[in-house]
Amino acid sequence: MVGKVEQTLAGLGVHLPLAVAPAANYVPARRAGNHIYISGQVPSENGKDKYTGKLGSDFSVEEGQAAARLCAVNILAQLKTALNGDLDRVVGVIRLGGFVNAEPDFKDHPKVINGASDLMVEVFGEAGRHARAAVGCYSLPRNVPVEVEALFEVV
Repeated sequence: MVGKVEQTLAGLGVHLPLAVAPAANYVPARRAGNHIYISGQVPSENGKDKYTGKLGSDFSVEEGQAAARLCAVNILAQLKTALNGDLDRVVGVIRLGGFVNAEPDFKDHPKVINGASDLMVEVFGEAGRHARAAVGCYSLPRNVPVEVEALFEVV
């Protein structure tokens, strides 16, 4: 039986990929009580980085939002694995942390991370509203433009 969250994702045209293995010495998800922390996810698709470069020179805000949305899709894939396939166990999205690989004069970091935030609200409704940070940085692993981490409350 397909759950409510999976039906919502399908209605949005979002297909969750298989969760990818970590690229270094960390775990992709860690449960502590009724919270699941998801390690930073990058905009990769089919095992390859879909976007590389910086906001403000290589990408527009809209392209950055698409990259952040893909990070959020990958977050949900990791979460699904951590919950043994049952995303309906999510009570709420607590926090997202977004990192934007940007030129020094770029100022629209929050708009970029809206790509991830908007997906969480589309998927979980009011339970998807969350606290957030949107931080600019000079570089990210493999020169991806965005990385997003997350914290969820689950049952």
